[in-house]
Amino acid sequence: MISEYRLINRESLFTCPIESRYIQISAENITEIANEQFITVNISGVIVPAKDDWVAMISPSTSKRYVEWFLFFLLQILFFCGIGDCPLDELMYAQTGDLSSLPLICHYPVKAQYVKNDPGYLSCQNPECQDYLGDVCIVKTCAASLTFHVVNIRTDIEFVFFAGGFITPCILKRSTPLKFANPNMPSFGHLSSIDSTATSIRLTWVSGDQKPQQIQYGNGKRLRVPRDFGWHDPGYIHTAVMTGLEPSSTYSYKYGSDLAGWSDQIQFHTPPAGGSNELNFLAYGDIGKASLDESVEHHIQPGSISVVEAMTAEVTSGNVDSIFHIGDISYATGFLAEVGFFLSLIEPIASRVSYMSGIGVSIYTYATRDYIGSGSVYITPDSGGECGVAYETYFPLPTSAKDKPWYSIEQGPVHFTLVSTEHDWSPNSEQLPDAYNI
Repeated sequence: MISEYRLINRESLFTCPIESRYIQISAENITEIANEQFITVNISGVIVPAKDDWVAMISPSTSKRYVEWFLFFLLQILFFCGIGDCPLDELMYAQTGDLSSLPLICHYPVKAQYVKNDPGYLSCQNPECQDYLGDVCIVKTCAASLTFHVVNIRTDIEFVFFAGGFITPCILKRSTPLKFANPNMPSFGHLSSIDSTATSIRLTWVSGDQKPQQIQYGNGKRLRVPRDFGWHDPGYIHTAVMTGLEPSSTYSYKYGSDLAGWSDQIQFHTPPAGGSNELNFLAYGDIGKASLDESVEHHIQPGSISVVEAMTAEVTSGNVDSIFHIGDISYATGFLAEVGFFLSLIEPIASRVSYMSGIGVSIYTYATRDYIGSGSVYITPDSGGECGVAYETYFPLPTSAKDKPWYSIEQGPVHFTLVSTEHDWSPNSEQLPDAYNI
């Protein structure tokens, strides 16, 4: 389900009338944000509540700040942005076949909510008197509270109060920026098999620290991670292989460093070796993600939460040896802050059993390559500029080489073959013999 919010960068930002000098917006009782947290945002001082008033979560807040960039670009009165020359982005969009009239902005809000989500807002159930004439109140204002689910995306955030809805937005007030308590914190651990023996398993995670980290697992084993990967913040990607394991066995691990911090201690189960007699696995695709609060985001798959909850129950019961996520991963489509929310959603399962994946093709796929020279066999604006980089970096798989996301693997009595419809998969193509190991 795609909301009109997804197209907010195509709208003109009208000048807000001075609605109220009393308006305030702030986060309740918080100075720093935990690794994952629900934040209550209070809005007050509104004289005339409107059904199209809304609050956006912005990151980074950087000052001149994102909101000014947002304002300038939607008005099309400035053509400079602190992270680059945004009008040039129109040329990049044109490469995908998207020839819409843009104004383009440098960044997007991460998520947003209509203030009417507070049921007392439009009816002004809790009025506050701002000005008196003698003993008579002459100015009453209305208030609301909203709850936002936040995960560690490393850059500071602020909340911005808009009027005019998503079609005719204008800015009313901004909150004080909030920082994460530990923006370097290692997070979102994800396991994946590297071969059919089940004696080794790869762990990949994200942090805000580019320095080497390590895995501590088994009976005191330590594995230093010497090399990291990074792209526009969702942070640095760390990956390493735990070896010396037994198939169908349970181990514990944690990852991180003394400098950046450590994850919780996590128990995981290795899959059965190829050729053994039994395998219990889950397979699914097209999951996407949805908010744990009432926010709208750029792409929402409402069923994703209940699917992950059901799989978490199965993994917790010990009934699952591995998971195969076939195609269309997060539907972030270029909005990389949303990758963190997806990784947080799957962490309860992906950190505890082997979580294998395959590239999918969809009109809003996470992995499609859609720019000139990127190697796609389709010409569509699907990925929003990701071009498969985010997918391939975070989900390392037992493939023969980079940009060849096809493979086969055995677990128990099952031989799995994964092909990529994003690449040439005709009968004489390179990937079919490789995928089938023939």
